[in-house]
Amino acid sequence: MIGLVIVFAGPGVVGAIRNQFNLVGNTVNSGTTGGTEGGGASGGADSATVQAAIAKDAKDWTLDEQEAVAKDIAAKGEASPAYSKAKAVMDAGTIFSTKLTNGQTLAYRIVGINHDDLADGSGKAGLTFEATNDAMGRQRMNAELTNAGGWEKSELRGRLSSGDLWALLPSELQSKVKSVTKMTDNKGGGSAGTPSATTDKVFLLSTAEIYGDLQSDGSQYEYYKSKRVTTSNHYEASSSSEYHWTRSVDPNKSTSFYYVLDSGTLISYYGSANAFHLFPAFCF
Repeated sequence: MIGLVIVFAGPGVVGAIRNQFNLVGNTVNSGTTGGTEGGGASGGADSATVQAAIAKDAKDWTLDEQEAVAKDIAAKGEASPAYSKAKAVMDAGTIFSTKLTNGQTLAYRIVGINHDDLADGSGKAGLTFEATNDAMGRQRMNAELTNAGGWEKSELRGRLSSGDLWALLPSELQSKVKSVTKMTDNKGGGSAGTPSATTDKVFLLSTAEIYGDLQSDGSQYEYYKSKRVTTSNHYEASSSSEYHWTRSVDPNKSTSFYYVLDSGTLISYYGSANAFHLFPAFCF
């Protein structure tokens, strides 16, 4: 087709056409198409950010570096050059922090590595973080004294997912948080049910994710597993000196969710309309 155009066109047109095809050919050969350039730049930037994170004290990791490390671990697992450092950071309980929109500082640590399933089915979230202070204050689980519908139907879940508590997170952190699938007994009402899935960006840990000898509501996070936390060996189960909620209902009661005492003891004495501290979790 190109040859026919050149044969029947005049000399001036032929020159113009030849120049245009030379320009296109040079562009293709140089590999400067938009898609290729964008992908290469992104990969290089991610790699550089991971290397920068490995080279510095982890407590000084920026949100961008935390995200880059998480993505690299999600993609490469233990083969990631950042894996061993992230594990050491988790085992040491290194604290990160970010400023909330209410002016409070949220402290948090790594509790899981390649633990949570991404809600879109594409694999694992590289890192799971859990707050360690009460920057979000005391909050109730439900307005009414009930645990019917469990975590899935709770008022607190709605507030963390898209309401006023979600709005406390800075936009830079919000943009990095991954939606994950959480398994929880969402029946409530005084009897046990079969765990069912919810999709969450910000969530509370379940009893089983903290204590290794409980079987419902997911599996124990690596941080707590490394501390050998069980219901009888529970000192390391406490994230701070404050009582804080879990997302697990007490299946033997119609009004209560479990919460963790400052001693690490798991209890459900008070009902869901009472206010306890929040130590929310999220994934990159």
